[in-house]
Amino acid sequence: MAKVIGVRFRSAGKIYYFDPLEYEPAAGSFVIVETSRGVECGEVAMAAREVPQESIVKPLRPIMRPATSEDLARVEQNRANEKRAERIALEKIAKHKLQMKLVDVEYTFDNNKILFYFTADGRVDFRELVKDLAFVFRTRIELRQIGVRDEAKMLGGLGICGRPFCCASFLGEFQPVSIRMAKEQGLSLNPTKISGTCGRLMCCLKYEQEAYENLLRITPKTGAIVSTKEGRGVVTEVSLLTGMLKVLLDKNGERVAKTFDRAEVRLLRDGHGDPPPQQ
Repeated sequence: MAKVIGVRFRSAGKIYYFDPLEYEPAAGSFVIVETSRGVECGEVAMAAREVPQESIVKPLRPIMRPATSEDLARVEQNRANEKRAERIALEKIAKHKLQMKLVDVEYTFDNNKILFYFTADGRVDFRELVKDLAFVFRTRIELRQIGVRDEAKMLGGLGICGRPFCCASFLGEFQPVSIRMAKEQGLSLNPTKISGTCGRLMCCLKYEQEAYENLLRITPKTGAIVSTKEGRGVVTEVSLLTGMLKVLLDKNGERVAKTFDRAEVRLLRDGHGDPPPQQ
């Protein structure tokens, strides 16, 4: 086990582990740390605790110190400088007639680098743009192309549910989402119904997927042959969440549809006519 604190550098950003050394920073406070991008000021998202060694990405860097009032004032000044840098970058992009959309601008804490995040349909030759920006700001310039999901996370907004984007409010990392999840949850496969504002499949499809997978394992499918207290029958309708099944029974030569709870039936053959798995 190793003692760590969790630090993030953006709202709802990924949490990175650091060695707190002799400090005990509280959650919500700020610390100065050294990262691969240079010296940064980050928010403590997780107070000091013990975690397994295998969950740590080596090397585990120590924090430099808790942030002072001067450090926080510098962060605020950087935020103001970012707005000016964004205006200038937009002018330069228009000047060079580049097919790119500027999404965000970020100063590193020590002002040794300015990062410009953008989206584009393809590759963009921005070498002349970098030269112009470096001439204006007299520091290192990095242009980083991002995807539409990252753009939504940075810009924020409201989803079709009326709540702020999950990615911008609490999701530290994007989870893989597939069309299979929408199918298993019985959702409409209309892209406008299952896609977020970013145009990709909604992140919330992942939230209940484990529960649906468990229900699919224990619920007979449509077309399955089951045994009920009133005889054998074929499942014609399934309500996965309630567990209610409509079963077509053969009674005295007549087809009768009745509803049963999944706990009241026993699977004889699944929906494909195969024998059920051995218990």
